Amino acid sequence: MNPLRWSYRSVNLLGFLACAGLLGYAIFVQFVQYINPCPLCILQRLGFISMGVLFLIAAIFKPAALGRWIIVGLMVLGGLFGIAVAARQLWLQAQPPNPFGSCGAPLKYMLQTLPIGEVLRKVLTGTGDCGEVRWQFLGLAMPFWSMVWFGLLTVWSWLGLRRFKVS
Repeated sequence: MNPLRWSYRSVNLLGFLACAGLLGYAIFVQFVQYINPCPLCILQRLGFISMGVLFLIAAIFKPAALGRWIIVGLMVLGGLFGIAVAARQLWLQAQPPNPFGSCGAPLKYMLQTLPIGEVLRKVLTGTGDCGEVRWQFLGLAMPFWSMVWFGLLTVWSWLGLRRFKVS
């Protein structure tokens, strides 16, 4: 089973399953290992959700050529957004600890009380909790692995458009 010969639907279904698995693991970490997500983690989850939904739409509806370009373009934007947020969190984690800092108010509260532009500004300037490394695999923090997965999924969506047979 050469993945370069898979159908367009199979490629997108695998992308959706990867996103669903990553989100499932994030929920496991939150509710079983009791590591609550910071606002930047939540934004990364939103990136995986957006990519997963787009993969699922592509798998179910199998759009024509223009639709494929639009969906892949949106997936690439979602992937680049996720990479940027994960990179920002990695940068925060590389800074010296700030005993007084935090990511700010909970995201739910900020969304209810502030305009969306102000929420994004506050979330992306987070420190403290966002800069604390609470989970590692092979010595690398979760935002690093998120960034890797965003990159892989972005490339996968592009390859699904460019390389895989149309069927």
